[in-house]
Amino acid sequence: MVSVSASVAWWARTEPHRLALVYGDQRLSYAQLRERVERAAALLAARGLQAGDVVALLMKNSAAFLELSLAISHVGAVFLPINYRLGREEVDYIADHAGVKLLFVDEELQGSVPDGLAHMVVDAEAQGNSARLAADASADVSADARAAAPPAHPSTPDDLYRLMYTSGTTDRPKGVTHTYGNMAWKCMDHITALDLHKDDRLLVVGPLYHVGAFDLPGVALWLVGGALVLERDFDATRTLSLIAQEKITGAWMAPVMLNRCLDVAELVRFDVSSFRWLVGGGERTPEERIRAFTGLFTRARYVDAYGLTETCSGDTMMPAGFEIAKIGSTGRALAHVELAILNDAGDALPAGEHGEVCLRGPKVTRGYWRDEAKTRASFWGDWFRSGDVGYLDADGFLFLTDRKKDMIISGGENIASSEVERVVYELPQIAEAAAIGLPDAQWGECVTVAAVLKPGESLTLEELRAHCHGKLGGFKTPKRLVLCDALPRNPSGKVLKRELRLQLAAEH
Repeated sequence: MVSVSASVAWWARTEPHRLALVYGDQRLSYAQLRERVERAAALLAARGLQAGDVVALLMKNSAAFLELSLAISHVGAVFLPINYRLGREEVDYIADHAGVKLLFVDEELQGSVPDGLAHMVVDAEAQGNSARLAADASADVSADARAAAPPAHPSTPDDLYRLMYTSGTTDRPKGVTHTYGNMAWKCMDHITALDLHKDDRLLVVGPLYHVGAFDLPGVALWLVGGALVLERDFDATRTLSLIAQEKITGAWMAPVMLNRCLDVAELVRFDVSSFRWLVGGGERTPEERIRAFTGLFTRARYVDAYGLTETCSGDTMMPAGFEIAKIGSTGRALAHVELAILNDAGDALPAGEHGEVCLRGPKVTRGYWRDEAKTRASFWGDWFRSGDVGYLDADGFLFLTDRKKDMIISGGENIASSEVERVVYELPQIAEAAAIGLPDAQWGECVTVAAVLKPGESLTLEELRAHCHGKLGGFKTPKRLVLCDALPRNPSGKVLKRELRLQLAAEH
């Protein structure tokens, strides 16, 4: 067995009373977590779910989210977490493209469920994974769970474990496939790199639909018998309070989260002496932030990292002691990750030369769901092409210098500029438009639209945002609108977004 649920079951047999999960006032031992997973698996089996069926979760963080993710694996179905911040049209596309058989949705998110999609509503705050059919409010999970849970499906390393849809350079997201082998090697590398053990407590404050929260190191801690302390939403003051209260040893945070914690720490002091490490990423970390981090967490280290959804996250990590000496780097490749810088012909470049960051190894995806063309375009032989530009120094440390793909990173979220542009171009006033990310103190980058209007037309930011509402997730909706006479283009007519970013950053 290669699933995370098998590890939970092992700890439930070995140390049944060991703490596995904290969520609000719920404190679940491994035995209790296994019981809930089996109850949810019985529900899935009663609803006719079989191995290979795609089951989606449109949910915020909760114990139920994690229980259902394990139960989906237990029956051999494919786990599909969906970003709950997406618009209804985006959810509809993903559900249709993935072939979702059943979707679990939080009560507060029912408005994002596409018409005609079979779904069950989850009461995330219930003591246990309480769910009911949307068409029958009286059908509770317990009614289907009276039957014994089916035996765990004998999954193999090559079986499909998860689909994750990520923003790409096209106008639609791509479905990244993760096998059980990908997940197992990812967990092994993160356990080794972060020296995880059963006394560790991981604070999970990022959204579980994201690889940062679920995978970096996320549920890998359950393989070694540690405990996850899960929050539904991020709050900086509560985060610091939980580190003190629960004796948290590690966490992953997007840069905007860490910034807010540092701001709070200037006003209120907490006992954070238990904290050993924090994994960051999503942007190059300024030296000032690293120094501020070590000033607050005096016994911890900041682990700058680089990874992709396509690799289950966490491909490079900064080794201890190099944080300042290698400032600007995202560290070295992990044990089972091979890293190379390739030119446009697919040839390896020597240290110090800039090219495309490419990776290979057992945690790299085998391709995109139902899209052979994009899969072929994303590989040089067995090297996965990240779309990021960077270089390796003589010591093997990775430095990122640019993004080959037109990607905006805001609050730790990847946003394809083409997704935003597709919606913006629906406006009749638009002659030309380009979406870019501009520096933002809070979010890292701010979604900005530079637009050329047709003669005699006008457009305000409020009108633009109103048009995007429901078509794009709130985090993708433009926060700035810049009206231009023309967009910078190269001789072939392509918009020069790097030049546009530099121009607008200087003006604003």
